[in-house]
Amino acid sequence: GILQHPDGTVLKQLQPPPRGPREQEFYNKVYDSDCCDSILLELREYLPKYFGVWSPPTAPNDTYLKLEDVTRKFNKPCIMDVKIGRKSYDPYASAEKIQQQVSKYPLMEEIGFLVLGMRVYHVSSDSYETQNQHYGRSLTKETVKDGISKFFHSGYCLRKDVVAASIQKVEKILEWFEGQTQLNFYASSLLFVYEGSCQATTVRLSDVTLAEKRRVPKGLLSGGDVLEYNNNIHVINSTENGKIEASVSKGLSKFYALHKKACSKRHHSQLSLKVENSEQDNVWKSSTCITQEHLNGNVIPQLEKVFYHMPAETKESANVEVRMIDFAHVFPSNTKDEGYIYGLKNLITVLQNILDN
Repeated sequence: GILQHPDGTVLKQLQPPPRGPREQEFYNKVYDSDCCDSILLELREYLPKYFGVWSPPTAPNDTYLKLEDVTRKFNKPCIMDVKIGRKSYDPYASAEKIQQQVSKYPLMEEIGFLVLGMRVYHVSSDSYETQNQHYGRSLTKETVKDGISKFFHSGYCLRKDVVAASIQKVEKILEWFEGQTQLNFYASSLLFVYEGSCQATTVRLSDVTLAEKRRVPKGLLSGGDVLEYNNNIHVINSTENGKIEASVSKGLSKFYALHKKACSKRHHSQLSLKVENSEQDNVWKSSTCITQEHLNGNVIPQLEKVFYHMPAETKESANVEVRMIDFAHVFPSNTKDEGYIYGLKNLITVLQNILDN
């Protein structure tokens, strides 16, 4: 397994020869301080940073690769490991090894990738859902799209912003592969990581833009008080006659509004939305006031539109990482890595279908 070093890096124990030394040689070559090969220098962008090898003082013969922890900057990291390529065995594999690998997932040759596992944070339950490699092997051509889409679901909605950002990053890796004939990769993976909790975003939308684009009735939201996204299922409305609380059985669950003062009627015709981030408690906040007539009406589906169907310009900044990992089977070549390219293209197609549908 992967261990964490106190300095914030991760430690991957070197595998037995020839796999371990081969992976170490790969990292040493790519991260050589004297490297001036533009292909390898660009490749660094798509790998975890490499900090050499490390051995614990108590076991100097145990060697670990010291690597960047790609998940460290995330509060609630969602992680997926996808093996890429039509073959999960290298050219020097024995007949027995080939048969073993093919029998694990016969579809690898046809679709070019395999989900090895995922860990997804669900906002709705404040918990993680985990799937292992048996889940990935159970996916067929017909179910692989829905199987992968689970990784991008927050418990409330499909994170299309993350899907779009992931496509862009995989396309950049595909461009690198299309332009290089030095290396072929077998049994290597892409590591997808994104932030599962509510992120720091500030959005100001005019009443015209919001009403037209999202069909939110004018007057639904107005300035004055604080709407917090927390682990409750109520909308609390403060009026001049006192507080009125309404339970919500469906829609935007775990959602409540606490109004500190009465909403002035003169604000009821205004529509403004401000989404801010609190780093301490990671809540969505909105300057808003909901009138009683809207509270009694269909307010929750409208709020869902506001919070979970943000305009396209806010989706481009999704906090997403896609890195190549696992290099125990990388070999010199003088041709394009067609197997890896095939897998990347098919994976992009699946991600695009998830986004479009």
